[in-house]
Amino acid sequence: MHPAFLYLPDARLSIAELAAARIDGHLVELGDAYIPADLVEGAHTRAASIAHLVQPGAAASGPSAAWIHGAGDEPPARHHVSRAVARRIRPIQHPRVVFHDSAVARTDVQPIDTIDVTTIERTIVDLALGLQRDPLLERWLDALAHLAPDRIERASAFIATRNRLPGSRRAIAALEALRDLRTR
Repeated sequence: MHPAFLYLPDARLSIAELAAARIDGHLVELGDAYIPADLVEGAHTRAASIAHLVQPGAAASGPSAAWIHGAGDEPPARHHVSRAVARRIRPIQHPRVVFHDSAVARTDVQPIDTIDVTTIERTIVDLALGLQRDPLLERWLDALAHLAPDRIERASAFIATRNRLPGSRRAIAALEALRDLRTR
């Protein structure tokens, strides 16, 4: 997406000017940014709206990746970012960012606009495994599984092949329940 179509508060226009343009119908809110009202919202525009929160060497993951891939209308309240390189990186300190230091394999990451984002299948795996610590992830898992029902089986198989993975029993049960709902 061309950066001329993305308006971050206080970058080119103040928040008051952006709010006035939104009230006039010229702009709409998208994540942390504003875009022209006639611009199609898709994965590239969603990724661009949070690019300032995803540092080099990291990838949007979890609910943030689900939202970028098209699950849900509103972005998550806190964005999730995972390390996408083998070496350790110093995370950006931001109150709306949750940084996960466990590395994501390069094969599980895809570039969207100017940032890296976990693939749909990896995002389903991460959301399912996260259910044991945060049941609110189920909303994102359901929405993403609805968009890509063909990935549920592969995500379940990926989790089943891992030994001693925390939350794997609950994750597999949740994915089986989603698969059963889709096949009815």
